[in-house]
Amino acid sequence: QVQLVESGGGMVQPGGSLKLSCVDSSRTFNKLSMGWFRQPPGKEREFVAAISFSGGSTSYADSVKGRFTISRDNAKKSVTLQMTSLKPEDTAVYYCNADYTWISMQRGGDYWGQGTQVTVSS
Repeated sequence: QVQLVESGGGMVQPGGSLKLSCVDSSRTFNKLSMGWFRQPPGKEREFVAAISFSGGSTSYADSVKGRFTISRDNAKKSVTLQMTSLKPEDTAVYYCNADYTWISMQRGGDYWGQGTQVTVSS
């Protein structure tokens, strides 16, 4: 059974960096496409980034291209979102997301973590 657990959120100053991690305890992690969504205060949840099961394909929202990097380690059953040059508008609850199909990742796959807060503020 897919169970996603995020870690690494916190508060950082504008221009700073933060790394989010998500681990899954299932036996099928290496078959899952993985991604990250976020929900800013008072707004709807939005796509941030995704990575295919092999790691060979990635996708990013325009707002984070060049600043965020998604990666995965199938041996450790984990996916990481490295965030740099953070802006106040990156403030949100970040959710780990997973699905067995790549095409589902832009709209949100079937499995979700509980979320972790990221606050960018001076």
